[in-house]
Amino acid sequence: MRQKYTVDSYRCSLLDSRPSTTPRGCYSTVMPWWSHRGEDIYTGRVATCQCSSRDMSGAPETARAMSAHGKQQPLLRYPAPAAGHGSGSGMGRRRYLAFLAVAAALVASYHLLHAPTPSSRYHALFLTLGSNASAAAHLRELTLRPHVAGTPANALAAEYVRATLSALSFPTRVTPYSVLLSYPVHRSLSLSAPGRATKSFSLTQDTYPNDPYAEAAAEVVPTYFAYSGSGSVTAEVVYANYGDRKDYAYLASHGVDVAGKVVLARYGDIHCEDMVRNARDAGAAAAIIYTDAKDFGGPAAKGKRKWFPNTRWLPPSGVQVGTLYYGNGDPTTPMWPSCAAGEDCERLSMDELDTSEAMPGIPTLPVSGRDGETIQKAMGGGVAPPEWQGGEGAPVYRIGPGPAVLNLTYMGNDTLATIENVFAVIEGKEEPDRYVIIGNHRDAWTFGAVDPNSGTAAMLEIAERLSQLEKKGWRPRRTIIVCSWDAEEFALIGSTEWAEDNIDMLASRAVAYLNVDISVFGPGGLMPRATPQLDELIKEASRMVPDPDDPSHTLYDYMIRQNPPIARVAGAGTDFAAFVQHIGVPSLDMSYGLFSEYPVYHSLYDDFVWMERFGDPLFHRHVALASVWGLIALRLADDEIIPFNYVSYAAELEESSKVVEDGCPGCAVSFSPLHKSIKQLEKAAMKIHMEKKVLQAEKWGLNTRERTLKVREMNDRLTA
Repeated sequence: MRQKYTVDSYRCSLLDSRPSTTPRGCYSTVMPWWSHRGEDIYTGRVATCQCSSRDMSGAPETARAMSAHGKQQPLLRYPAPAAGHGSGSGMGRRRYLAFLAVAAALVASYHLLHAPTPSSRYHALFLTLGSNASAAAHLRELTLRPHVAGTPANALAAEYVRATLSALSFPTRVTPYSVLLSYPVHRSLSLSAPGRATKSFSLTQDTYPNDPYAEAAAEVVPTYFAYSGSGSVTAEVVYANYGDRKDYAYLASHGVDVAGKVVLARYGDIHCEDMVRNARDAGAAAAIIYTDAKDFGGPAAKGKRKWFPNTRWLPPSGVQVGTLYYGNGDPTTPMWPSCAAGEDCERLSMDELDTSEAMPGIPTLPVSGRDGETIQKAMGGGVAPPEWQGGEGAPVYRIGPGPAVLNLTYMGNDTLATIENVFAVIEGKEEPDRYVIIGNHRDAWTFGAVDPNSGTAAMLEIAERLSQLEKKGWRPRRTIIVCSWDAEEFALIGSTEWAEDNIDMLASRAVAYLNVDISVFGPGGLMPRATPQLDELIKEASRMVPDPDDPSHTLYDYMIRQNPPIARVAGAGTDFAAFVQHIGVPSLDMSYGLFSEYPVYHSLYDDFVWMERFGDPLFHRHVALASVWGLIALRLADDEIIPFNYVSYAAELEESSKVVEDGCPGCAVSFSPLHKSIKQLEKAAMKIHMEKKVLQAEKWGLNTRERTLKVREMNDRLTA
């Protein structure tokens, strides 16, 4: 709930001690979160605030609301009339001077209304400052070594980001947390079948001749699933296609019992943690997940495929790794913040975690498409249906069980390790207590050229542009916070812990969270997803940026042809999850290109060579994505009235509610209260939309103080 403040012509008086909702132009004297990490940012009563105002020339003047002696003081002081000028020299002269004053004001108002604002000029300049050379240089540096969260290499990556932001003269901060991460200790997999010699799998990904990263590849963590159950299992194999629930229903309908077996499933439909959860729920003792060439190996020409480094496709030895934790944040501190090493905070015990539904509970390994097909060749049982089969050149897939028997061993080490979130702050000059947050995660399973450091490079490129704007006199109206998250790959840990650590502050002060995990997959156009109040802003910003693959069109032109043009931030696939689902902060995530163009996801081959050859050879897609991402941030930070639009939000809620209602025929539930609430939202959305237009139209008809209050009230309602 928003706190109330009063501002009159003589004072700025804070009626509540929490500094979260001071009026526009007024900000509390409490130190901001980036100055007091780990302390209560609301400690102490706040007796005064600072208010800034502007005269017609635009020059800011600031005064303390209270003097040192507690007497009320005017916010702005104007010089008294000089001697002899207190009265006019006649009625005609006064009328003439009044006419000139009114005429001058009308002309000035016309030009102010129809000329670009200072902010829009800076925004236009921002779009001209993109540098593909800078984006490429950052990406090359960030991907020299694999950098899994909790490792020294990732600490070096954190320092690179911090040093880069600090060199741009932004205040920076590193916030550490001690969290539960998971690493492999021992893995083995062997196959036996009647009439066949036992086959032991190497569980490695091959480098290629003249691979510039061959030496660094030795530092890649062995292929595994984070938080997998540990143990050894020897059992017959059952093939479960993509591991969805409907696939297990098919097996059951054909008399195939999964209980006690090793499930073999392939990536493609759902996340690996869902695949393993489904296998466990079906009674499987262990699981193997592989990358089928049909989905990741590219088209076959005359039965032969070409793969990276000759094409974008995943090599036969490529393995997609990931996490199996079924939750967000540090597993030992679910729904509450962790703390730094050496600090005391409540945690779940390992015994409690072992019995948690969020943990997979069964040993699981990821393997390559080549190894998956080797296992398939030893399978018996009925022939799998056509839609379960592999691509050209693959063996006939059978569902089992057996006669193939797998012996799988996995031993993992789940241990507390230090992660580091890195922040830079560009403090707002008029509403510093309102935060526009942009973020990307830094940690990677391997080299991370696409996921995530294409996003990191774009974010640093934005920061460089903002630094150049600052040198030309720009400062944001609202504070911009740049965030480099850690340990996203394990369970969105860095962003979730920080959001939990600052939940009250973010609930009252965050305007929006703008996430980019992967900035460039390859060709394909802008692919945004967002909460609905950001839709119109995304459309407006995308119209301002040429499409790098078709400069005669804009990013908007491709986006608007998609269905839907802007998807929703559903699920928990990346770092917007804590902001949307825990706090309700308006959020977006965007990328350029199609995921299907990125078959080396989470594998050894996600390196700078792949990006330079196939993802973005000219790095112009990075620049375009940074342009639209940065422009959205600038609009949210600089527009006098926050550019949210809730009109379409209500309409979409109504459509969604009908989908839910139609999917529940005969349910003993009344949907009338829901429809009534949506109608109320629709009316409120239309009301504030019209009020917003009126306030924008009367920009020069209100005095500074009155407008300050109206704008602040409007923005508080838009972000409440």
